[in-house]
Amino acid sequence: MKNKEHTRQVRDTVVKKFKAGFGYKKIAQALNIPRSTVQAIILKWKEYQTTANLPRPGRPSKLSAHTRRRLIRDAAKRPMITLDELQRSTAEVGDSVHRTTISHILHKSGLYGRVARRKPFLKDIHKKCCLKFATSHLGDTPNMWKKVLWSDETKIELFGNNAKRYVWRKSNTAHHPEHTIPTVKHGGKHIQVLEWPSQSPDQNPIENLWKELKTAVHKCSPSNLTELELFCKEEWEKISVSRCAKLIETYPKRLTAVIAAKGGATKY
Repeated sequence: MKNKEHTRQVRDTVVKKFKAGFGYKKIAQALNIPRSTVQAIILKWKEYQTTANLPRPGRPSKLSAHTRRRLIRDAAKRPMITLDELQRSTAEVGDSVHRTTISHILHKSGLYGRVARRKPFLKDIHKKCCLKFATSHLGDTPNMWKKVLWSDETKIELFGNNAKRYVWRKSNTAHHPEHTIPTVKHGGKHIQVLEWPSQSPDQNPIENLWKELKTAVHKCSPSNLTELELFCKEEWEKISVSRCAKLIETYPKRLTAVIAAKGGATKY
């Protein structure tokens, strides 16, 4: 709700009493207005030498403070809500605004539209297993991890990745469960060298290579399955041994991140 604006006569009286030597408190009591209002009027008069209303920058907001708060609350509670949905919700209460206006309001509150990360769907049992694995292997030596055969499966689509989904979120919250898209592994078998917890790609460094491979293949723009297979093989051969070694060297950091997340999703 907009604060009450005092008349020019009241503002002039405040300045007149101030010039006469009255303090903020006595002026406020005499005119029955808040002390903070008296202070604001005096400060404005000192800076601009006037009590008149000054030109205001830009157009007044089309949305009330209540509607702006509701937009921010809706985006925070439902991160995957779209601008179209927010626009329709404001129209239902009589406020018709452009999508850009809604974006600006959300940006000012620290909420930005970002692509939702795809993370494995984790039940409590998955988190417990991931946490147990990370805790039990945190003290393993680098040489031990060099002996591990990292194996996994992935799929690479001919015409790019799956459709992106955007979420409204603040900085450093990309891996919060409400800001991610749960995924599950597709069918297939693989060799388990260790007692590996299910739904735990964060703990497998080969996932980083899959991501790099998909990005490289996508840039090649294959037009058919034959080219797709060819580019996959070519780009896989380009991955250096040093890159693989770097992933293994930093593996303890993955385990530390899993422990910090209590078995939940991490940036890896």
